[in-house]
Amino acid sequence: MNFDIVIVGAGHGGAQAAIMLRQLKFEGSIAIVGEEPEIPYERPPLSKEYFAGEKPFERILIRPAKFWEERDVAMLLGTQVASIDPDGHAVMTSSGERIGYGKLIWAAGGAPRMLPIPGGDLPGVQGVRTRADADAMKAASETAAQIVVIGGGYIGLEAAAVLSKFGKKVVLLEALPRVLARVAGEPLSRFYEAEHRAHGVDVRLDVKVEAIEGTDRATGVRLAGGDVIAADLVIVGIGIVPAVEPLIAAGAEGGNGVRVDEYCRTSLPDIFAIGDCASHANDFAEGATIRLESVQNANDMANTAAKAICGDAQPYHAVPWFWSNQYDLKLQTVGLSTGHDDVVMRGDPATRSFSLVYLRQGRVIALDCVNAVKDYVQGKALVVQGTQASAADLSDISRPLKELVASV
Repeated sequence: MNFDIVIVGAGHGGAQAAIMLRQLKFEGSIAIVGEEPEIPYERPPLSKEYFAGEKPFERILIRPAKFWEERDVAMLLGTQVASIDPDGHAVMTSSGERIGYGKLIWAAGGAPRMLPIPGGDLPGVQGVRTRADADAMKAASETAAQIVVIGGGYIGLEAAAVLSKFGKKVVLLEALPRVLARVAGEPLSRFYEAEHRAHGVDVRLDVKVEAIEGTDRATGVRLAGGDVIAADLVIVGIGIVPAVEPLIAAGAEGGNGVRVDEYCRTSLPDIFAIGDCASHANDFAEGATIRLESVQNANDMANTAAKAICGDAQPYHAVPWFWSNQYDLKLQTVGLSTGHDDVVMRGDPATRSFSLVYLRQGRVIALDCVNAVKDYVQGKALVVQGTQASAADLSDISRPLKELVASV
């Protein structure tokens, strides 16, 4: 079987690549190869609205099944790509099937990073990446009395928030001295720690997990020092392992992700890579080579690759943004705060509506906005422009951020 375009990965990036190709009037054949049995769906709700039962699966589909049929996008689901033959322009599936391509878009994302410790693979130890993961987590949580969440990033905190709303006893373990340590400044970390504790979550920082206890299934989490926390379910949210082994084995440049250029091309001919697994030089990280695990990045990279394939090559240059829903708090982030040398508080956390503005050498590089949509919308321009701004101006909530943009 042969296609003009083969897209490996049926997540946000893969779906958007197919959508954009058709919007650009690409008339060749397109196939999306997905490991899961489902057509493309949104992943962020898995630890939020879908897990909480607020949205049925049909409402998190990226497009209904009819959409793909009407646009003649073949769905090869329940299919895993095991290897790539770049010279022969083909991928081989784990069942031995050969799929030829004219161009290949690798949008495979990654697998949940699990704990390489004794008991880490026991039943009852659960990652959060797929619909099946979320369904298993929901089913197990219904009868669980105490749940341990390992990881104080977005996934772990969102899962803890949902579970606490279910009335479950939740212990959240973070190896670093604060939650969200890799993605946010200390004031935001302390705010969310306090929020979770106020909702009954037992947040424990600076802890090392040594093993998962149990024989047939997980019954507890053993910490360094010997303490054991009883657990009927263990949820692990410590990031992903990018799914790039077939690409690297085929000779593509990379390591923690596959390296792509500004048009999302890998070092292999006619092979693009996008989304969580693509390592790229990012203008909003001072040109550093990074991977971005976000819907925004997956969609924007998909558009970049599709345009390059259709002869309208435009370099990837998109301001990163993220969001997280926990309890009644909507966190919206724009930019990358990594490497900031100053942070300005705008508003009062006690009001549950405030923003943190991150600066590097006096220039705005990112904002974290909690229940502060106006700051988020208006602050984006400050990040894009790298606006020079004073702490006094940024902290003055009587002055809209758009005034600072206009004065540049």
